[in-house]
Amino acid sequence: MASASLERVPFGSTGLMVPPIAVGCAQLGDMPEAFGYGVSEEDALATIRAFLASPIDYIDTAALYGDGESERRIGLVLKELGGLPEGAILETKAGRDPKDNNYRTDTVRRRFERSLELLGVDKVHICFLHDPEWITFEEGMAKGGPVELLQSYRDQGVIGYLGVAAGPIGLSQRYVETGAFDALITHNRYTLLNRTADQVQRAAKGRGMAVLNAAPFGSGMLAKGPDAYPRYAYQQAPDELVQVTRKIADACERHGVPMAAAALQFSMRDPNVDVTIVGMSKPERVQQTIDLATHDIPDALWDELAELPTFSDDPEEHRWASTEGGGPKGGR
Repeated sequence: MASASLERVPFGSTGLMVPPIAVGCAQLGDMPEAFGYGVSEEDALATIRAFLASPIDYIDTAALYGDGESERRIGLVLKELGGLPEGAILETKAGRDPKDNNYRTDTVRRRFERSLELLGVDKVHICFLHDPEWITFEEGMAKGGPVELLQSYRDQGVIGYLGVAAGPIGLSQRYVETGAFDALITHNRYTLLNRTADQVQRAAKGRGMAVLNAAPFGSGMLAKGPDAYPRYAYQQAPDELVQVTRKIADACERHGVPMAAAALQFSMRDPNVDVTIVGMSKPERVQQTIDLATHDIPDALWDELAELPTFSDDPEEHRWASTEGGGPKGGR
């Protein structure tokens, strides 16, 4: 019986040491259209204060989250604290304008510089090319394009390290293979229900990149339960997925383990994942997350969960396959 660790980990081969959990701040941008609920400014600011005072003082935000609202709220707390606390990690993401979905280089520049202004900083530890599926790979990598722009900020020291955060796994793989990036984020594609990101995470890890896995709860169902929240990857979950989640919940209950603890530690214990990004919207979630990360989980539960089926492809495709030796055993 063992639990995951909250000790700091290497951020790939960069030399930067970071907490193994980053706090995803999408909800703090007040995005009811994505999450089904809003977040008040009072709750958002209290949550930011709480995690910055905890061992998981790692901010993961984006210009897209609430179209700047998440960054604005974080900036308010950073100003209140007199700047980013020593040792805390700050990362954001740059990309399209949601008003017209354009991904022009000048748009990415304008929105990234707005990010710095909203956050009240002159540099960030990490910045990710965000959702590049809105343009072609060729447009992203073109001379004078978005990737070259962000590389120029890295060269200037405004960005410490550069990452890519795409949805489709095939596209993520193409960007990983360029060698242009220091880090990779995948989301909703490496959970107790889905192993789609496994290959690209291994490829990135093999190149010395930092690997971040977001949404270990599949946007909520693996934390709240399939009956209370039958949604996966921000959309209604298919019945097959709900049924498997019920089996996961039953197994966890028999072993006396919160399903959310198994979902979180599945990601944290994987040797190909450096950082797990967990979204939070209330200050009490900080300690709850720490408790889930350090909850002892018996090997017998991992063995049982490994026998259940998982998605074999991107969530929107809803294709299934049985897990054969790829489940959460051993070091997972």
